[in-house]
Amino acid sequence: MFKILAIQTLNNLSDERTEYLINDRLSFMHFLGLGLSDRVPDAKTIWLFREHLTRPGAIQRLFERFDAILRNAGYLPMSGQILGATLVAAPRQRNTNAEKANLERGGSHRTGMTSQ
Repeated sequence: MFKILAIQTLNNLSDERTEYLINDRLSFMHFLGLGLSDRVPDAKTIWLFREHLTRPGAIQRLFERFDAILRNAGYLPMSGQILGATLVAAPRQRNTNAEKANLERGGSHRTGMTSQ
């Protein structure tokens, strides 16, 4: 059941969505050690489990311990982080081979003269 909470937390899922995805994704079933014919806990069971851990504050201690175990194993747990990139067209360089050679020697591509 704790693994279900980990999946839910790392993927920011509701109880209903968690139940659905466990039934839908073989990777989730495999992670939880469930076979195709095994019963998956329903949303109400997941909610009740989390509630029982939340009241005495146990859930926070469990996740802190889980994070420490991951860090000690060399993993850096990060949830909710998305990296984005924007592709921007860059102008093509149209220097001749002679101009490139001059630039490598410290010269200017406009004057063809090297600076001393």
